[in-house]
Amino acid sequence: MFRSCCCRFCNNKDLSRSHNELNVNTTAESGSHITAPLLTNNTITGNVHIIHNAPGFTGYHTQSEKEQTSEISSVILKYKKQICSEYQYVTEYNSLPGEQVLLSERFTQPLILQTHRDQQEREEEICSSGEDFQQVLSSRSSHESIHLNSLFNPDKRGISYIAIILQGNCGNGKSFTVQKIMLDWASDKLYKGCFDIVFHLKCKEINRIPGKKNLAEILSYSCSLTSDEISQILQQSQEKVLFIIDGFDELKLTQDIYDMSAHTDPLQGAPPEVIFCALLKGQILPESFLLVTTRSTATDTLGKLLKGPHRFSEIMGFSEKGVEEYFQKFFQDEELFGKAYECVRANETLITACSIPVICWIICTVMRERFSDGADVTSGLETTTSIYVDFVSTLLEHHCQGLSQSVPTMLRSLGQLAERGMLEKQVLFDEESVNKIGLDPAANPFLCKFLFKKRICQETMFSFMHLSFQEFFTALYYISLDNKMFTGKLREMAYTFSSSYEVVHRFLFGLLNEDVRSTLKRKYGVSVHPDIENSLKKSLFQGRCVFFTLHCLYELHEESFVKEVLNAEKHIFISYTPLRRTDCWALLYCALCCERIKELTLYCCKLVSENLSIIQPVLHKFERITLTPESQPDSALINLIHVLTRGQTLKSLSARIEIAYSHSECRSISALDMSISEKLSRVKVYPQYGQFSEFSLTFLQSHLNNIDWTTLFRALQTDSKEVSMYYISSLSGLKKMELWVENLNESWAIQIISLIKNCPSLTEFLIYGGCIQEEGIKAFQKSHTRPDCALTYEGSKCRSDPWTTNYIHWNNCNERVQIQLHAGGFFIEPLRPLLFPN
Repeated sequence: MFRSCCCRFCNNKDLSRSHNELNVNTTAESGSHITAPLLTNNTITGNVHIIHNAPGFTGYHTQSEKEQTSEISSVILKYKKQICSEYQYVTEYNSLPGEQVLLSERFTQPLILQTHRDQQEREEEICSSGEDFQQVLSSRSSHESIHLNSLFNPDKRGISYIAIILQGNCGNGKSFTVQKIMLDWASDKLYKGCFDIVFHLKCKEINRIPGKKNLAEILSYSCSLTSDEISQILQQSQEKVLFIIDGFDELKLTQDIYDMSAHTDPLQGAPPEVIFCALLKGQILPESFLLVTTRSTATDTLGKLLKGPHRFSEIMGFSEKGVEEYFQKFFQDEELFGKAYECVRANETLITACSIPVICWIICTVMRERFSDGADVTSGLETTTSIYVDFVSTLLEHHCQGLSQSVPTMLRSLGQLAERGMLEKQVLFDEESVNKIGLDPAANPFLCKFLFKKRICQETMFSFMHLSFQEFFTALYYISLDNKMFTGKLREMAYTFSSSYEVVHRFLFGLLNEDVRSTLKRKYGVSVHPDIENSLKKSLFQGRCVFFTLHCLYELHEESFVKEVLNAEKHIFISYTPLRRTDCWALLYCALCCERIKELTLYCCKLVSENLSIIQPVLHKFERITLTPESQPDSALINLIHVLTRGQTLKSLSARIEIAYSHSECRSISALDMSISEKLSRVKVYPQYGQFSEFSLTFLQSHLNNIDWTTLFRALQTDSKEVSMYYISSLSGLKKMELWVENLNESWAIQIISLIKNCPSLTEFLIYGGCIQEEGIKAFQKSHTRPDCALTYEGSKCRSDPWTTNYIHWNNCNERVQIQLHAGGFFIEPLRPLLFPN
């Protein structure tokens, strides 16, 4: 096809005798279009623009054609260099003038699916959180996730697509992905050989182009090429051109796109929206390729407009692995990355929200600032609520154009819609509900739009990005009410919201935070009534669930009030409720606010060493601690012991730590007590069975970590006192041992004496027994212990062996005695009988 200006074409057969093409003479009036056979070896006279020659033609080229091709290649190469220079950097939301970061330090491959999900799958994605959410994403990605280089690949049926819809919610990384595609194409890392040229058109910028322009002129606004250079490139090979149209939902359409007259001339000027629609429909450059990004609210409009065959793709955000990779790239420091990622991974709500890339950026930015200010990681993120407020602020400032209502009105409407969903236990809303409440989904960055098949029709539904955002906007709505309405809503919420009640309540406390309140009032005019604050705070003194209280205090982040509540609690008792990482961070923060807390009990909470590690820095603040491991094997108990005894936090402080091990299947012990003071540490072990009743070991504090618990417990399993005593004698730094023995016979006495001789650090050995046989007394009397170790026995003396008959004659063991063996010699003396013997 040609556009001619009184032009004439004649075949030049003299140019090459080996080509037997037809001799074609063509004459056309100015402004007309003609179609002609394949043109080669021709002399062209007049003002002729060749828009499209036969695809794949490799016939003879004149010297002029070769020079033109070389010139175009040079232009494209220069364009690629300019793209590499410009697109390798990212300007972030908070960047100062001239401040940029490398794209490679931010971009992480998102999860991209090329399939629609049904209503049940959507609800599953919206409602799940934490590990459940990651499992849902994993199930989607395991079979369907694609890489950027696969966007234009044929599908399973072998169908190739020339147009791709790339849908994504606000903040999900659509523009970042486009920038990555541009940079990798220009660097010959992506689509090499597929596309000669890639143009990037931002709809935000197109809206600002005035007057009528042709396609080449519009493209010149978005890149470093001139309109003439662009025209030459498009004339050469339109089938190897890719147009990336970023942000279709932001394109301002002033007329009905379906009533637009066809615009087929790429050289003819028209309003930019007309040119855009013609390009999307394939009315101009029909063989070019298109990649169009859009929010879900405009996908159905785009789908009706876009030329075919086209394919649907959706950016789901980051998988858990993607979140981890993003944090690593952002911090570029393994220690800071580890601290930040562990902090976020422990928060079920935030690790779920981190699937949204912009929330990853917000969290990393906040934490980097905290680290640079010298804040300790134990202080955590300020609050979960503060991150959500930052997210709302970011979207309102950078992703919210053309609102038909004021921001405070929109936030209130969002809250009313959110609350309705909470009361009716729904996360998907029909179009009528959204419109009735006064929201404009097309301009609202917080709503997502879905199309579902319902029998022979389509059904349009809307949702918040995730259930947690629905819960947040509900809380934001409640906090803006007067006290009377708020109290009524709170009462209704308690009876209706079930599992979401606690989450909404946490957000309510987070919105009471001083910094958050200041932000909301300054930016959006949202203020909190003083009576609401008082009624919320009073509710925490009404015997609430401990986890509920801790999380509300964490979100409030008000140190003086935390102290007030925990001083009233005195004993933090948590039982038969799984302890999650997010619970541990809340407990850590609250304990950090207090100087001393009386007691902590974590009983049957599926406690694992990873979670105990989180609260380890504050364990010394509790006067008494009772813990139960997650499972029965000795390894679970050993892991907890390692957490309790590592680090420097307990070295100069006093605490009593008791691990109550209640599982009957435990192979070695039933319980273990630990008392750690500044100089000495005492461990008391209660074997599950065997000849040991119980025993305690007292060490110099610095030697506590010398115990090989695995070896000790293995020795106890042998039911051999020789093996156990031999291992104990090898422990360095052991100062004192206490032993409870029911029947201290000669064999026991010999083992005790051997241990004293073989353990040079031991200075005291105390034995408490049910009875001691004559043979045992004689063994002690004959022995010579080390002079710097004293042995003391307190118990009953037996005149005969009570274990030689079927019935124990305890009347033979009714003489209580104390035996001492030390450098001064052997001594035995009677003790006053017990008033209430066991």
